[in-house]
Amino acid sequence: MQLKSLIFATNNEHKANEIRHILGDKFIIKTLRDSGIDIDIPEPHATLEENAREKSSVIHRLTGGDCFSEDTGLEVTILNGAPGVKSARYAGDEANFENNIIKLLKELDGISERQAQFRTVISLVLDNREYQFEGICPGKIIEAKRGSQGFGYDPVFVPEGADKTFAEMTIGEKTMYSHRKKATEKFIAF
Repeated sequence: MQLKSLIFATNNEHKANEIRHILGDKFIIKTLRDSGIDIDIPEPHATLEENAREKSSVIHRLTGGDCFSEDTGLEVTILNGAPGVKSARYAGDEANFENNIIKLLKELDGISERQAQFRTVISLVLDNREYQFEGICPGKIIEAKRGSQGFGYDPVFVPEGADKTFAEMTIGEKTMYSHRKKATEKFIAF
């Protein structure tokens, strides 16, 4: 039986590796780079759902093939869900995740209510139809960075039921809690 090949509309190798780890040998996953597609797809929308749809739609229009994308945001309760859809650009359009973490920790300075969640939305275009799957990982933001694994806000996020940040976990440990895994499991079941 030939494995289904899907283009993952991302240039982020960290995300691609997480998805490949979760999927195992169920699909052949090709990133944009693997597929010879050299574009950076904008994320102009106000929701994760719309941004995920934008990315999968663009790649589907370019290739005509089956593909998927995802958009993920860190949603901090006391900040009314921010940084949310702006997670990658929280400290400005030219910011990196170090700048974003600094801004987040500054905004939470002196605040004890630090509940947060990572939320992922996967948009799958299969046989010219779009389907969406959501995964949520509740947790909290700690006061200082810990760990060197992962990417993004991983050094300041501790998932519910754990005592380590995502950045202190192996990819296997992170997958046990992962929002991306929860969304991907729904995608696999579908």
